[in-house]
Amino acid sequence: MSTISTENYLKKIFNHNKAFGEKINAVKLAQELSVSNAAISDMAKKLSKHGLISYEKYKGIELTDKGEQMALNVIRRHRLWELFLIKVLDIPWSEVHEQAEVLEHHTSDKLIDRIDEFLGFPDFDPHGHPIPRKNGSLPDAQNYVTLAEAAEGSSYELMQVDDHEKKLISYLTKVGFVLNTRFVVIDKLDFDKSYTIKFNDTVLSVSQKISESLYLQEIIEAGEKND
Repeated sequence: MSTISTENYLKKIFNHNKAFGEKINAVKLAQELSVSNAAISDMAKKLSKHGLISYEKYKGIELTDKGEQMALNVIRRHRLWELFLIKVLDIPWSEVHEQAEVLEHHTSDKLIDRIDEFLGFPDFDPHGHPIPRKNGSLPDAQNYVTLAEAAEGSSYELMQVDDHEKKLISYLTKVGFVLNTRFVVIDKLDFDKSYTIKFNDTVLSVSQKISESLYLQEIIEAGEKND
């Protein structure tokens, strides 16, 4: 059982469980996919029948091993396509997510393996998300924090951005704040939870909403590791 609808359901369930460490409930899944609760109930029954999810009413939905493998395969295709579109076709990183959403459903395993090889078997997509390997494993988990959790006066590197937020990525591109940019948190304004950061010669004010969508890795200077 592999259709566009099935793949989207499984991918959404996987991403939610990975992000929040908990089962997603039917109501939340319906909201995420912009469908009715009845549609979710019907699809859940079909996915459960085919051994792709474990579902009990009011107890949430989780993937079986078979369902997780299928979800990881879709995510692998999506993220490799994103990287290919940027590196080969020079499409802006703010636009590749939408294109990959289409291509992920119409790509054979043979083709995606060739793309993976062509790109040098990359570990991360253009937005900093891990690319599942052919065997379903993921690169080692990274201990990122959001800008909303960052400490004033500390230095960080931008490592990951939510690829669903096209307008946010376009804005970050416009101001020159892209992946792997190193910066310092200058100030945090308690009034509205906004941040002031400095990178290169640019000082930028970042709202609370944006700060929650930027994932960072703290830069530890030599000599600080043994403190």
